[in-house]
Amino acid sequence: MGDFGNVLTAMITPFKADGSVDYDVAAELAAHLANNGTDTLVVCGTTGESPTLSWDEEYQLFVEILHSVAGKAKVIAGCGSNSTKEAIAATEKASKIGVHGSLQVVPYYNKPPQAGLEAHFQAIAQACPDLPLLLYNVPGRTGQNLQPETVARLAEVSNIVGIKESTGSIDQASEIRRLTPKEFHIYSGDDYMTLPLLAIGAKGVVSVASHLVGNQLQQMIQAFSAGQIEVASEIHLQLFPLFKALFLTSNPIPVKKALKLQGWEVGSTRPPLCEADLEVSQKLEAVLKELSLI
Repeated sequence: MGDFGNVLTAMITPFKADGSVDYDVAAELAAHLANNGTDTLVVCGTTGESPTLSWDEEYQLFVEILHSVAGKAKVIAGCGSNSTKEAIAATEKASKIGVHGSLQVVPYYNKPPQAGLEAHFQAIAQACPDLPLLLYNVPGRTGQNLQPETVARLAEVSNIVGIKESTGSIDQASEIRRLTPKEFHIYSGDDYMTLPLLAIGAKGVVSVASHLVGNQLQQMIQAFSAGQIEVASEIHLQLFPLFKALFLTSNPIPVKKALKLQGWEVGSTRPPLCEADLEVSQKLEAVLKELSLI
């Protein structure tokens, strides 16, 4: 249940000049990603600016992107909330239109204890028992860490199939891998951590860089899986400056700038995010040129 492949792209949300969602460009970009290394699209996550999207906008994005990549890639719907009731409602609605899974972020701001986090995810899983769920642990944004012991208990739930692990900690990922069955998939939530986490049993990455280098990320993961460690390491080191450049400031500001430099009309970010400043733009452009991406 819930095999999402190696490369999951945390997809940006394009906006028009007036700030409205550009569903046409979203569909076009989704199809492009599906043809260039992406196995699964994660729609309306942090990179998709979910905090500033309405539920109606998110639902329409699920519909449009499902149609755009039908038969080419899977779609995971970002339906997380810091309200359990809202997360359940959003997940049930997305499930009915045929998404392949749902990303469920650790509830943010209200900082539930581990028992509250466990109950939150259990309730969503029970409400949508046929939909695979991917946990999302990103304490730098949520203010709370989903502990490995809690992850292990949640991994016993049949439709909680994996975790997007974004602590940047090899220790935490190792402990999760130690405590969970191999069928429970660990995905790096940070591009720069993908290769290190593969070494301790991760399956792949929920990537930002795959907007630009999806095929190369696939090659890296497949090389590692085939025992071609030097090849995988070479790809990682080649792409490492890009991994860092895409986080010179708050995501998704840099990746949207990079896509615009490639000619994609993805628009700006929604406030309170803002445009990349001159220093970030220049550094990013230099990296893209070095990798022949522009």
